[in-house]
Amino acid sequence: MAKKILFINGDGIGPELMAHAKSIVDVLTDVQWVEGEAGYATFQKCGTSLPEETVQRAKECDATLFCAVTTPPNIPNYKSAIVTLRKELDLYANLRPFVSLPNVPSNYPPLRFAIVRENTEGMYCGIEEADENRATATRIITRKGSARIVRFAFEYAKKEKFSNVTLVHKANVLRKTDGLFLEAGKEVASAYSPAISCDDALVDSVAMRFVKSPQDFQVLATTNLFGDILSDEASALIGGLGVAPSANIGEKYSLFEPVHGSAPKYAGKNIANPTGMLRASAMMLAHLGFEAEAAHLEDAIVQACKSNVKTRDIGGSASTSEMVQEIKKNLTRAIC
Repeated sequence: MAKKILFINGDGIGPELMAHAKSIVDVLTDVQWVEGEAGYATFQKCGTSLPEETVQRAKECDATLFCAVTTPPNIPNYKSAIVTLRKELDLYANLRPFVSLPNVPSNYPPLRFAIVRENTEGMYCGIEEADENRATATRIITRKGSARIVRFAFEYAKKEKFSNVTLVHKANVLRKTDGLFLEAGKEVASAYSPAISCDDALVDSVAMRFVKSPQDFQVLATTNLFGDILSDEASALIGGLGVAPSANIGEKYSLFEPVHGSAPKYAGKNIANPTGMLRASAMMLAHLGFEAEAAHLEDAIVQACKSNVKTRDIGGSASTSEMVQEIKKNLTRAIC
């Protein structure tokens, strides 16, 4: 039976990139597509950024493929669709692999590392209060949440044959919250020693080392806000937000998305980089058991970059559709 995949177009460049991603997946395997709505356009139409019907459909599907949504800063009580969906589905692990592509401008040697970010607590709990002169946000770190994200990072390292996991924190200042994260993380790490080593580093130090020597890292495990910031920085090391994918994984459900935003100013111009969206689709295929198909897609993207059929943001001159057509051509050649 064909896998059932919920697709959420999102806002801005989302619908066009999703259409390309679906067409690529359809070349590789037979799936049943189910549509769901979320984002700012959905809020304008329905009064909510994430209808309950979308959440229910996500629970009924084998995976969700999600493109970027707009989160306006000036609407009181507006809830981010993606943050809310992560919580509703308990997608506790955000996995963002960073793998260099050939012929893409970079100041670094070829890189291969990953950031594993806790996805449901930390500073993104949405617990905030404000009056005229003061605003506060509550940061929640639990032993359970810390242990399971670090365990996910070690299991990923084992599967992908990495030999080190770095716990990223700020326990020298945030002694209680990051202190708990670090303590729980080290307890988990002991079960994987000596096959996989573990060290820890302050988040500001890691940000500096990303600029200086990112090749020193393999798998990094960290809390929600730190992981969000570091992963955007990390994308710049391999060509920018347009090439970076991510996965959101829970015990029951999974969701895959590009790292970039909705970029409304580029909507409809056929210039958005499809790489992050297509790499996210490859991650989804691999998660669903289509590992050979995922590998074909990754290789087709690599071959397009080698042929210099790339969008402008990574040094090429191709439109979105031209790059996608090149990737489809490479796929057809590989699977025939």
